[in-house]
Amino acid sequence: MSIRVIVADDQEIARTGLVMILDAQPGIEVVGEAADGRRAVELARRLRPDVCLFDIRMPGLDGIEATRSLAGPNVADPLAVVVITTFDLDDYVYAALRAGARGFLLKNAGAAMLSQAIHAAANGDALIAPSVTARLLGAFANAGPSSPPVHPIETLTDREEQILATVARGRTNNEIADELHISLSTVKSHLASLMAKLGARNRVEIAMWAYETNRVKN
Repeated sequence: MSIRVIVADDQEIARTGLVMILDAQPGIEVVGEAADGRRAVELARRLRPDVCLFDIRMPGLDGIEATRSLAGPNVADPLAVVVITTFDLDDYVYAALRAGARGFLLKNAGAAMLSQAIHAAANGDALIAPSVTARLLGAFANAGPSSPPVHPIETLTDREEQILATVARGRTNNEIADELHISLSTVKSHLASLMAKLGARNRVEIAMWAYETNRVKN
């Protein structure tokens, strides 16, 4: 069964290009597109796609507010949102992650990375473009979080600290397993434990917490 995606970008050329790239990927089907955030939210609520791909800067309702409307902390049945942007040091990206985005990419990421992000989001995971993870999250963490970082409900184990650092560097589950010489199921188990201890909804929030608590230096 194909992953159903809606695409929102106010630039017609960019939106058309994204739709063409996604429709050419096996297992992905674009079921709707929008030129602004308000229309994107309406489409998403009506179509209930597997993944929403939103540009950050859109008229009417920007990508941050659209993300918060569909995936924010107070949304009972959140949708998966991936944010895409031209700017690798855009403070809107950090705000979008806080609003509930399940990952972000740059528009020059390429078809393979875009497809990987869509699949990750559809599978309940999150993908942060590795090429910009440390620089982007580190920059905004250094600027100070919007609120004090949460305290874990239990102390992290040494292994959890190791996995926390790899997640913050944008590593995938398979890469973490290879790097730490552990099984994929063990990685997933540790990630679940980290999310429970930190009250995080996904690996994006785990990564942000790592930077906010200075566990990873950029």
